[in-house]
Amino acid sequence: MALSVGIVGLPNVGKSTLFNALTRARALAANYPFATIEPNVGVVPVPDQRLDTLAGLFKPPSVIPASVRFVDIAGLVKGASQGQGLGNQFLHHIREVDAIVHVVRCFEDESVIHVEGSVDPVRDADIIETELILADLETLGRQHQRYEKQARLREKGAAEAFQLVERLEKALGEGRPLRSLSLTDEERDLLASWHLLTAKPLLYVANVPEIHAAHPEENPYYRDLRTYAGSDPIIPISAGIEAELAELSPDDQKALLEDLGFQEPGLHRLIGEAYRLLGLITFFTAGEKEVRAWTIRRGTPASSAAGEIHSDMERGFIRAEVIPAEDLLEAGSWAKAREKGLIRLEGRDYLVQDGDVLYIRFAV
Repeated sequence: MALSVGIVGLPNVGKSTLFNALTRARALAANYPFATIEPNVGVVPVPDQRLDTLAGLFKPPSVIPASVRFVDIAGLVKGASQGQGLGNQFLHHIREVDAIVHVVRCFEDESVIHVEGSVDPVRDADIIETELILADLETLGRQHQRYEKQARLREKGAAEAFQLVERLEKALGEGRPLRSLSLTDEERDLLASWHLLTAKPLLYVANVPEIHAAHPEENPYYRDLRTYAGSDPIIPISAGIEAELAELSPDDQKALLEDLGFQEPGLHRLIGEAYRLLGLITFFTAGEKEVRAWTIRRGTPASSAAGEIHSDMERGFIRAEVIPAEDLLEAGSWAKAREKGLIRLEGRDYLVQDGDVLYIRFAV
């Protein structure tokens, strides 16, 4: 499965600069609203040292990392839910992603226009949240009419769906995003079919100035935004630094990161947090022909993981040979790992763990 992340925010907060840095694409990063009208899309390989080390061990002709699809969605403005600033078009693009990265400006710069006239991250974040809530209320309004009518006709499941709609409308009316609610699996399945915006996992990126990149707590805007974010995760990133890193060679990147006191670029932290937010893990297949990383949800059984590789493997699944990547690397080969008894045979219901290397036995 490929992770799809939408990057949203007010105009001129650093969205496109961050997107350019993360994807090494060249989306227009102009100093005025709506520089990005159509969403720019970039597919980014997921950095994973385990994949690199496995590739070094097997030296295959093909090494395929997992990937994240980033969508740079044009800047939203107040009134977007009512169509302001091409808002309806932009909100449609948000409905199609798995998670939302909300970039919020936490820096002063007189040369960069702010659409609201001043820097206020809490106000800015609240504008976007309010527009997403209003868009969801409009969507639920249609579901309200639908299930109210079906409930009167006593159609199967309609009464429960109508009660859920009313509960969701109440939460949104109180200003609470739907991702903050405790829902059953059945309710979440129904919710997913309605493509509600505030039900999507959300991660805040505080775009801080370079001077505060290594010590974001010194930035009062960041502290205010962190308080506002509550239980939603927040990552401080300097889009300016990330843009500079994107232009450097790997050796120069490493040197700059060391000078700045960072262990990894913002991209790594952003993808890692997105994985945690969506409950995703990585497993590997490894051999002389190919080493590859695969993305699945935590709690995926081995038979379903096999289906990510090929549908025939899931259909004809017999068992999986399983070994943690670290153990395979220490052994030095599949053969030596077998000699040491490090490889386990697991059935179709085995829950794949992050970092597992799988060899699927199947017959069709």
